[in-house]
Amino acid sequence: MNDKGVEETTDLRAAGWKALRAALPDVYPDGEVELRDGRLGEELVDIGLVNVWGGLWGRDGLAPRDRSLVTLGLLIALGAETEIRTHVRIAVTNGLTEDEIAEVIYHSAGYTGFPRAVAARTAAREALEG
Repeated sequence: MNDKGVEETTDLRAAGWKALRAALPDVYPDGEVELRDGRLGEELVDIGLVNVWGGLWGRDGLAPRDRSLVTLGLLIALGAETEIRTHVRIAVTNGLTEDEIAEVIYHSAGYTGFPRAVAARTAAREALEG
């Protein structure tokens, strides 16, 4: 990787930490945190930090609240209940109300099907209650 690639990765890492800490306040301490655990696939979280949180959530094109709406809809469509639990918490941090989260789930039922909406409702309830 050339110096520019290293610099871009460093910038995306910083943007990723900023976006992630804003989305999940009090979850990660200030400063650089070791995300690798020495186990299979240990780089996956780091890849998400740089590419998803830095490269996408760190962009200016949409407000965090809007990104949460889009993300919840996509995760419901994918049937990604584990990620839905996390992103429901993030959505609340980004200003969505429980009623608005419910509306995303209701709306998704028409496009993704009832089973996906029920699974999303279950994941959302778990996130909000726990």
